[in-house]
Amino acid sequence: MVTVIIPTLNEEKSIGQIVKDCLSCPLVNEVLVVDDNSEDDTQRLAAAAGAQVVISRKRGKGISMREGLDLARNEVVVFLDGDIDPYPPHTIENLAGPLLRNEADFVKGSFSRNAGRVTILVAKPLLSIFYPELGRFEQPLSGMVAGRRALLNKCTFYNDYGVDIGILIDMHLMGVRICEVNIGYIENKSKPWESLGKMSREVSRAIITKAQRFIPGTVDEDELQRLEIINSEMNEVLEAQLSSMRRMVALDMDNTILRGRFIDHMAARFGFSEALAQLRQQEKDPVILTKRIGLLLKGRTFEDMLDTIRAIPMVDDIREVVTALRGQGYLVGIISNSYHVVCDYVRKQIGADFVLANRLEFFEGKATGEVNIPSYFFAAPDSTCHHGLCKTHALQYACNKYHVSLENCMAAGDSADDTCMVSKAGRGFAFCTTDEGLRQAAWATIDEPSFQALLQAAEEVN
Repeated sequence: MVTVIIPTLNEEKSIGQIVKDCLSCPLVNEVLVVDDNSEDDTQRLAAAAGAQVVISRKRGKGISMREGLDLARNEVVVFLDGDIDPYPPHTIENLAGPLLRNEADFVKGSFSRNAGRVTILVAKPLLSIFYPELGRFEQPLSGMVAGRRALLNKCTFYNDYGVDIGILIDMHLMGVRICEVNIGYIENKSKPWESLGKMSREVSRAIITKAQRFIPGTVDEDELQRLEIINSEMNEVLEAQLSSMRRMVALDMDNTILRGRFIDHMAARFGFSEALAQLRQQEKDPVILTKRIGLLLKGRTFEDMLDTIRAIPMVDDIREVVTALRGQGYLVGIISNSYHVVCDYVRKQIGADFVLANRLEFFEGKATGEVNIPSYFFAAPDSTCHHGLCKTHALQYACNKYHVSLENCMAAGDSADDTCMVSKAGRGFAFCTTDEGLRQAAWATIDEPSFQALLQAAEEVN
């Protein structure tokens, strides 16, 4: 019989059906879902579908795979990814079959889709140098594999993107029988482009580290220096190209995405509107003001925050516009002086890519009143504005992180706090504002609660 191990993190959309499909296979009598403390409904849905759910002691795919292997009862083990729905028919039979027929000791699954970018640009070139015998594998980074438990226990499970190639190399170094089987066509989610650098680095590290350790003389200092020079030059070219091609939209949340301000709604609901007004009138230092407003939230629960944000209506076309922008290749983010816990809820609702916001601390589900202002809101040596605390610094941080030039950014906000960010962006929009300074600084003004003008500007740029 076969044990199926599925490492997961926030896979509620697919995990239930995957588990059901596994259990419908007559070869399978054990499905282990090793979950990295998902924040969605993954654990419940996996258990409801019939899996044994294990909560991983530490996040990371490699650790989850190892923990699942330690619990497996069967000698033949199949690893599957948790984000694929549907798997082709007979996936498990195809993976486990060569093992059960004693034709192989380790099986690498491939599928009908062009090899990924990291496979083509990084894994295959490095394998051709250090492990040419592995060049025959179409998809050496595939996470759909099957192996004998005794042999898998001898492998190193890297806790990053290098885990799958690392296991393949270990099996090769042990001299076991390895085969690759095509399991059919799948809709595999490509990694977000911004994660490809991390993936490339970790895959490269796994290949080179094993070559240094197990094949003496294969990797010398001159070889590594040549690789480093090639890699450095390639990165410079790619970063320059990405900066010229990638585009971003940064949106304020309060009174921009939302038809209201979160803190004002909290004040009205919990009776501290007067205290909030006094703070705004008396305290002019933005850091101290942020900290003191946070104290007004002390004792409020996580549910209080979410109930409040859910009650604030959004601009009618925000979801439609964000979908259209992302369809045109724009990265869409929220940059807000509000709190990450509520901004991230809004991000998920509108389908945006990232959030930059203050961090309200919680203890046992209740706000402590402490606010952590992230460093990206503060001036840095390369800052483009002179303010000590400013959303422009956060915008520039996002540009550096995602390799986007400021000229290729659009930004929209409604208040004086947004003036600098709106003015520094390539195209800045004053959104439904009465602040004259913001209107003067903006590239364009939007006077109706709609983002169609911003979408039109994006289409013109493209």
